Amino acid sequence: MSPVREGSHDAADRSARTADRSAVLVGLMSGTSLDGISAAVVRFTEAGEALNHQLLAYRSVPYDANQRQRLERAMVAASPEEYARLDFDLGAWLADAAVAVIAEAGVARADIAAIASHGHTVWHDPPRATWQFGQPAVIAERTKLPVISDFRVRDVAAGGQGAPLVPIADALLFAAPSHWRALQNLGGIGNVTVVPPGGDLASVRAFDTGPGVCVIDGVVRTLRPALPYDVDGALARAGTAIESVVDALLAHPYFAAEPPKSTGRELFTGAYIADVVARCRAAKPRCADEDIVATAVLLTARSIAQSFARFVPEPVAELLLSGGGAKNPALFDAIERELARVPASAGFAGRRIATFDDVIYDGEAKEAVAFALLGWLHLARRAGNVPSATGARGPRVLGTYTPA
Repeated sequence: MSPVREGSHDAADRSARTADRSAVLVGLMSGTSLDGISAAVVRFTEAGEALNHQLLAYRSVPYDANQRQRLERAMVAASPEEYARLDFDLGAWLADAAVAVIAEAGVARADIAAIASHGHTVWHDPPRATWQFGQPAVIAERTKLPVISDFRVRDVAAGGQGAPLVPIADALLFAAPSHWRALQNLGGIGNVTVVPPGGDLASVRAFDTGPGVCVIDGVVRTLRPALPYDVDGALARAGTAIESVVDALLAHPYFAAEPPKSTGRELFTGAYIADVVARCRAAKPRCADEDIVATAVLLTARSIAQSFARFVPEPVAELLLSGGGAKNPALFDAIERELARVPASAGFAGRRIATFDDVIYDGEAKEAVAFALLGWLHLARRAGNVPSATGARGPRVLGTYTPA
């Protein structure tokens, strides 16, 4: 049984009994890419040992320039006043996204068991601490619905990395019935889950591979401030990656560290991005902006391929790419090329690579769906972490309950 806040026991018990049969939850996610808020309405139905889900609605709410700047500043340094105000303001933005996606789903507010909100990670320093913004009390007040939040904290308190947390969804919702499948997320940070046939949790492994699109986007915003990201991979495709810079960046100890492991913008900071730009310009006379973007793309692609070569011995037959980076054709092609170079002795070599969109549904919705599942598991008093992925001392019920 998971502890819940005093005064919320009756509501939580009712929701838990509902979750054992069928329940609708809203999942909210603000990722390290700083693109915006992902919101999903999901119906979960349990029939015997099978857990089924239906994505009823998905909505992406982009951050405006001011919101993005405030979040970026908070991840570097801000005053206590700004931290407190941003926590409440982000709660309001998350609430607005929840209200909008509920309206799109056409589900009555009374039929929603809870909102599961990841919030936005401001600082992640496992196993010592982790900190997510997005005040759940504000969401509860504005939506008149219970909120489950702070999913990473309990895993970190149990000695884990607190990330990645999506593997529980990769196993329970997105496993292939008869072959090993790897699911690579390309949000701000890249992370991979290796899932056995049928999704047996005992054999699931996952870890952060390194940057997803945070370095690519950071470089683009530095060089072309009018662009939020490399649209259609056009800049990268017009440039030539500087391999010596990529190899030097991949010498960082994180990439060789054994899983379980996680990373974030604490490593891939503004200073890191400025260093990437400086290294490129020092390494190549008359280095074009396009060359620097191509170098950032190769950094992500090669970090993924090296992760497979070093840490994925399982006979993976299929790799599904999701997140914003999966829609960047230059990054998709680079990942395909780099994985083709993985030795045949590794688990993944020359197998099928596709986008999550091609096989399941819009990959942009995947993480919001995953946190809706974590909310469902919380209400059902079931563990939401995968200790083989996070390194926690054992399974834990994740999240804190804020009543409506």
